[in-house]
Amino acid sequence: MPAVRHILTLSCADRPGIVAKVSAALFEGGFNVLEAQQFDDLETGNFFMRVDFDGANEQADVAAFRSVFADLATTFGMTWSLRPESRHKRVVLMVSRFDHCLADLLYRWRSGELQMEVVGIIANYPRAFYDNIDFGAIPFHYLPVEKETKMEQEAQVWETIRAAEADVVVLARYMQVLSDGLVAKLTGRCINIHHSFLPGFKGAKPYHQAHKRGVKLIGASAHFVTADLDEGPIIEQAVERITHADTPDDLARKGRDIERRVLARALAYHLQDRVLINGAKTVVFPD
Repeated sequence: MPAVRHILTLSCADRPGIVAKVSAALFEGGFNVLEAQQFDDLETGNFFMRVDFDGANEQADVAAFRSVFADLATTFGMTWSLRPESRHKRVVLMVSRFDHCLADLLYRWRSGELQMEVVGIIANYPRAFYDNIDFGAIPFHYLPVEKETKMEQEAQVWETIRAAEADVVVLARYMQVLSDGLVAKLTGRCINIHHSFLPGFKGAKPYHQAHKRGVKLIGASAHFVTADLDEGPIIEQAVERITHADTPDDLARKGRDIERRVLARALAYHLQDRVLINGAKTVVFPD
């Protein structure tokens, strides 16, 4: 039987001996390192590491290693996680009117490109609005937003996420601003996608605004959600060159394609534990 692969991630203040101690703990526990990446942030003095490993012999005991590593993490003041690669993260997808990102993520999930367990879809439009999408057995939660009942609706959103035991929440073009309270509960595990014109082109019809200004590049950014609107740590970005001949509809069409690709890549990195938060930025270890 193939050895079970695990993924270890950690971050802490940088100091000599971290890599040696982590490597020694794995070796002494009977494990084999398959992939290791690390980053020293010389500006902040922080250290980040991701290790993919499996058992080198039958005596390798992950539970025992976890206990040993907990002591090591305390010594170095680490923030860390350890997950079997086969345990896919539980994901809730949130959507509003535009469903192109939602449809794309579901396709990539069903094709095996995104290794996750989709445990719920939250929408502020009824299920019939998305009649071109096959949700299968995925629980669908229609939670409409009204100004007078927004806080009650958000309480239902949180209860739905909590009951689904979701590890990750993806705002797949969910066009509602989350309250500071809900954002705090989702810190480090809620990903949003937006057009890169923000904050330059705020409000409605950003592609029309960009067209009027004659922009030459459009793009999209995927980032973690924070209390500061669209200011969270960026995970992934992409741009595409356009010309004077492109209409606002052309920009919107190309923008949708960029949004799909950027969000999918950002989510894939997060699902593989390749994204570590570094203050207002992220460390993203490539695959």
